[in-house]
Amino acid sequence: MTTTRQLIRVGHSPDPDDAFMFHALANGKIDTGDYEFVHELVDIETLNRRAFQGELELTAISLHAYPYLAEQYILCTCGASMGDKYGPMVVAREPVDLQRLKGKTIAVPGTLTTAYLTLQLALGHEPPHVVVPFDKILTAVEQGEYEGQPIDAGLVIHEGQLTYQRHGLHLIVDLGQWWYEDTGLPLPLGANALRKDLGEEHLREINRLLYESIQYGLSHREEALNYALKYGRDLDQRQADKFVGMYVNDWTLDFGPRGREAVAKLLARGHAAGVIPHAVVPEFVE
Repeated sequence: MTTTRQLIRVGHSPDPDDAFMFHALANGKIDTGDYEFVHELVDIETLNRRAFQGELELTAISLHAYPYLAEQYILCTCGASMGDKYGPMVVAREPVDLQRLKGKTIAVPGTLTTAYLTLQLALGHEPPHVVVPFDKILTAVEQGEYEGQPIDAGLVIHEGQLTYQRHGLHLIVDLGQWWYEDTGLPLPLGANALRKDLGEEHLREINRLLYESIQYGLSHREEALNYALKYGRDLDQRQADKFVGMYVNDWTLDFGPRGREAVAKLLARGHAAGVIPHAVVPEFVE
């Protein structure tokens, strides 16, 4: 007699750190018991938007998007992307001070990304911007336009943080470093979230399986890295290893007290600045 397994649709970004994190779940490296995981690789802004409809049981989201989703989704204790004195970057064709970009048009990877929230906090206002797919931002800045719209600078996430110089671009500000200098905390960028209607028992079990997948990758680093390289785009093995190390580490296994404090601080700052419309206390799977 066959037992029907519960389908868990998983959404995460097609980048090396997420691929590394989900390698064990995606490739049958751990026993998932009563659950069948089906993976969809989609850019983070699309995942943020899809989460409003609650399409996926387990999904990566930006912490900026979380306040809009808190009634439907709860944060996993593992799977975080934390920038510890590093993070999304603003780059431009000329080396200028961040405040000199006031009034300039910035290519951004999405208005619900934590990168965009942090940029607004650093600037003190919402800049003129054009939403550009994250993997096209460096080219748009280099060429000075995107689909006919002028581009003066770009907000870079994912592997672009390591490759922007190949495009002849200059670092204006590392927002993870800016956040650390301002708060003394790491910058919480993304998290994995589970749909609350799964129920407490399933929430705990799926959270545990996600933890096991991350731990498997860290314990079988070369194997998981070879899988993650498929999503490295312009990264060689050394750079992919560096990038994965930046965003899959002890923070990813567990937010911990300091990581949870960082999430609460980010959301409170966003609300105080008027970027996030209502105050939210982050809720984690127990």
